[in-house]
This record gives sequence, C-alpha cells and structure tokens, in this order.
Amino acid sequence: MVHQVAAHHLKRLACLYVRQSTLQQVFENTESTARQYALRERALALGWAEESILVIDQDLGHSAASTADRLGFQRLVASVGLGQVGLVLGLEVSRLARNSSDWHQLLEICALTQTLILDEEGLYDPSTFNDRLLLGLKGAMSEAELFVMRARLQGGILNKARRGALKLALPVGLCYTEANLVVLDPDLQVQAAIREIFLSFQHTGSAFATVRHFHQQHLLFPRRIRRGPHQGELAWGAIQHHDVLRVLHQPAYAGAYVFGRTRTTKSTDGKIHIQELPRPEWDTLVKNAHVGYITWEGFERNEAQLAMNSQAYAPERFSPPREGPALLQGLILCGKCGERMTVRYHQRGGQRIVPDYLCQHKSIEQGEPPCQRIPGSNLDQAIGTLLLEHVTPEALALTLAVQDELLLRVEEAQRLRHLQVERAQYEADLAQRRYLKVDPDNRLVATVLEAEWNTKLRELEEARAIEEQYKRDDQYQVSTEERAEIEEVPARFRQFWENPKTTVRQRKRAVRLVIEDVTVHKTDRIVAHIRFKGGATQTIAVPLPPPFAQSRLTAPETLAEMDRLLKKYTDAEVAEQLNQRGYRTFDGHLFETIHVYQLRRHHGIPDRYARLRAQGMLTAKELASRYGVSAQVIWRRYHQGRIAGVRYNGRGSCLFFPPDEE
Repeated sequence: MVHQVAAHHLKRLACLYVRQSTLQQVFENTESTARQYALRERALALGWAEESILVIDQDLGHSAASTADRLGFQRLVASVGLGQVGLVLGLEVSRLARNSSDWHQLLEICALTQTLILDEEGLYDPSTFNDRLLLGLKGAMSEAELFVMRARLQGGILNKARRGALKLALPVGLCYTEANLVVLDPDLQVQAAIREIFLSFQHTGSAFATVRHFHQQHLLFPRRIRRGPHQGELAWGAIQHHDVLRVLHQPAYAGAYVFGRTRTTKSTDGKIHIQELPRPEWDTLVKNAHVGYITWEGFERNEAQLAMNSQAYAPERFSPPREGPALLQGLILCGKCGERMTVRYHQRGGQRIVPDYLCQHKSIEQGEPPCQRIPGSNLDQAIGTLLLEHVTPEALALTLAVQDELLLRVEEAQRLRHLQVERAQYEADLAQRRYLKVDPDNRLVATVLEAEWNTKLRELEEARAIEEQYKRDDQYQVSTEERAEIEEVPARFRQFWENPKTTVRQRKRAVRLVIEDVTVHKTDRIVAHIRFKGGATQTIAVPLPPPFAQSRLTAPETLAEMDRLLKKYTDAEVAEQLNQRGYRTFDGHLFETIHVYQLRRHHGIPDRYARLRAQGMLTAKELASRYGVSAQVIWRRYHQGRIAGVRYNGRGSCLFFPPDEE
C-alpha cells in the first residue's frame, strides 16, 4: 500500500470526506461519524503532515443520492480537478456517493490528476485497471444497496397503506383517537365550519360563491398548525379560495382512505416537484373507511361541478358595453380553446351591421387559422328570447320560494356564529383566570397577561356585535308590497327589452346583470352553454344562418303571400299589407312598392293588370268601341259613378267590366 504513495502525492493535500445521510444519524449514529474522523490517522501513517490533511464535513445530514445541496462533495471534486489533492479518504464508497454518475466522475478526475483513493479496506489508484475495476464495482454495489433499501421501505409502506393501516395526516375537522380510529373533531365549531362549506357549495355550485358567503356572514375557518411551538393547535381566520378547494377535493371528508394521490419527483437541481395524479392512478382507495362529513356520491358530485366550473373559466376582460349591436360582446368564450372571443362587424345590404364572434387567440400568438367564427345575429336573438323566457312570473315565484328556504338556513349560520361567541368567551375567561393568578407585584408578567385579557375581551365584544347584527338582518322577510312590485318585473322587463327606444348598450348592460358568460361551439349548428350569475347553467342550440347568397333570397312564404294579395291589391297596397302582417325583405326592411315590382318581375308573378285582363276586363278604349262612343265619355261616366271600374296601379288606371256584366 505504501509503495503506491509517491513524493508528488505527499506534496498535495489529503482530503478526508465525512458525511451522514440525516441529522438523526448525526445525533444517534455517533460511532459511524467517529470511524470516519479516525481515517485521519491513516493519512498520517502514510506520510502526510498534520497541516496537509483537510477535513470536509459540510455534508453532515445530507443524502448521497445526488450532488445537489452537497457543497462539501462539490468542494472535494473541484479541489481534485485543480490538482491540489493527492489522497481522497472516505470510510466507504457510500459515504462519497450513491450515484454511479457522481462516483465515476470522481474516479475519472482522480485518474487524470493521479489522485489516490483510500477507504477502510485499502488504498487504490484509479489510473490502474485493476483498482479502477474494483472501485467501479464498489460504486455499483453502493448504488444498488440504496435502491434495495428504498424498495424495502416503500414496499412496507405500500403494503400497510393497501390495508388501510398506514397512519396519514388528517385534514382539519378529522382526528385520531387513542386507538388510532378516525373520528370527527370533537370541537363543534370546527364541525359546523366544515359542514357549512359543503352546504354552501351545494346551494351555489361555486367555490368563489362559498368564499363570498363566509365573508359576508363573517364566519371564520379553522386551520391546524403543522409545525412550530404551537404544533397541533387550531388557528381561526378568514377563509381563502384555496381553503374551499382543499376541502372539496379532499376524499377524507367523504370517509375514504386514500394513499398515493400525488407523485414526488426531484429535478437535476435538487428541487422537489409534487404532481397530483388522476383518480385511476391512485395507489389505494378504500371507500367508507371511516366517518365523514359527506357521502362518496356527494364527493363525486362536487368533483364534477368543480370540473365543469374550471372548463367554463377564462381570464376576465373588464370591457364596458359599447355601441355595436353584438349582444354578447365580452361575455362569449370559445368552446374549443376556452379563450375569450372578439367581435367583428360587417354590413348586409349596404346598411344593416351584422356581428360575428371570432376566436383569434391562436392567430395572434401562433399564426394559425382562427378556432371558430360564429355568426352573431341568430345567437343574439336566441339569447334575448331566453332572457324573456327566464324573467317570468313563474321564475320570480320560484325565486321567492328560494328566499323563503334561505331564511330556514339562517338558523344554522346563527348557530355557527354563536359557537364563535362561546369560544371567544372561553378564551376571555381563561385569560382572566391567568391574570388573577399572577402576583400583582410581578408587573413584568402582569402587564403582558393584562394586555392579553384586554385583547380577548375586545374579540369577545366583536363576536357578540357580529352575532347581534346578523340576528337582526337575518330576520328580514319580503313584505306584501315588495312581493307585488316583484310580480310586476316580468312585464316591465319585456316592455324595456322590446321598446325600440332601448339602446343596444342598455340591452348589453341588462344581459351582464344576468349572464356570467356563454361558451359556444359550432358544428352543424351553434351550441351555446350559458352560465348565469349565481352558478346556474343552461344549454341551447341555435341553427346556423343560411349562406350569404341564400340569405339574400326572399322567403317562399313571403312570395306566396304576395301572390295571394295581388288578386285584390295593387303593388303599393300589397306592400302595405305585407308590412301590416309582419313580412319583411331578405335584409329585414319594410316592403316598398319597388320591392313588390322587382320581386314580381324576377319570379314571374302576374301583376294586378294581367290578372284582371285574364278575367275578361276591358280598357277604356275597348269599352268605348263596344258602346260606339269615345274613350273620354267612358272616363267621364266612370268619374260620375255611372260605370264601375277596378284600379290596377297606384296612378288610378282602371279596367272596366264588359257590357253584359255592367
């Protein structure tokens, strides 16, 4: 062994690397640490001076699975690479590295710089074949040993978890008994707060609405402190959105035992990443394993509702209603990519402005074609009709019934606030007892306890004030006069919506008061998923408008009605009759005489003159030849009322009955 040590080795440092995997091993496995420090004597025996031996023990309490966060090992490799080290000392290979890439990198650098390696069993030169082979085998066995230990530990954990016997951390509201049975938290206020979350979500269908309910009712939410001097204690505070989601997504509240909901990985930089797994990939799921706040069916309903809410979510764009006729401007979402759609206007017939809803997010970001282009006229009309159908006396009667039901839920909220008062009273009494027990002359302690007592008294007064305030407000009921005014709302809303003086901007504001957003998807028709304020949803299907060329054609029923009217009326009178009966041109305008004339000519419909001539009626000249008089005589007798005639145009031109029908 000694003959391997040359003079150039002794001129350099001897680095002793000391490591333990965990801090617990540092405090408990002291013998292993002492054995590692004892290798210093081996370096002295090989000829290194006292001052040439460098001890690197920065990595005590760090695993050797990777070099991340191991500053001591990084320092060792850097020194070896710079040629400053002649000997590397380690108790065994596992102390230096349990990763083949790290170990072989160290061997390669030691071979290049002619650095020796010493462990408890011998001295090795990595630049020689036999020593390099032996060190490589030791490194492979050290890495395999790590995997074997992990597999044993993980196998034991999984086996225990699959039996439901592995003790897991429970969420707030559940706790273990001395016999390791899961029960509801004995604190009634904690139970009431958890149940209120599920009850509020059941009524609103929204986590945001549940948070808003807690804040409006001044209800507190408990959190269990996991670490620190107050570990295990409850801390009460305002609820957050992530608190509601954590409760709703937690299967333990449904009485289920779950293990393996997440997968933990570590990146090359040493950071730990936790990934949530879908339910089919959970390792263990035991339903009805213990008591819960809801049933498993209720948990699945909540999961489905949250999934639907997340699909409908899109970043808000707070843009005010503008002058354009697009009723859903700022509210419409693309059913393919979930992005908010913009509005594009174009003209029909050179006058009427028609909206189209366009999803151009991918066009802007990636240069791809737009996801969807939705014609807006029929969709806006369907939304307006839907609003008129929803604002009905029946719907308002249902709303009043829901309001009556909410009054019944007031008692539960009042009970929860009363529990908060009781807790505040207990903490105030406890602070008082602690203050009264202290020696009055010990002002250092008495001052602190007195301040704590005053703080608890203020919290008690605040809790009582909140309880009294809501006790008065919650007793409110809709009066008879208010019910009568509410019943008049449908008629007033219909009058407002159908009034031609109502501007497009006013209609948009009315829509935003009722509708949260509309998600559309176009196939052979337009499918619109409407989400109302408060969480209610409805799906409607709107037919696609005809192609542009076909849209410029007059409807067949309009032409048929025109044909019937021409039997009795002139072109001008036909136009007036069509307008009175609700018929319009292809572009939605009122009929005029020129429209009737052009449609007759285009579709070959006989005019009034041709129809009268087909019935055998005569002109003034033809009738005058029958009587042997001039045409002026016929017209004079017609104006005197002595001869009957039928007008066939707007200029007063007439045809007359034959003499035998006179």
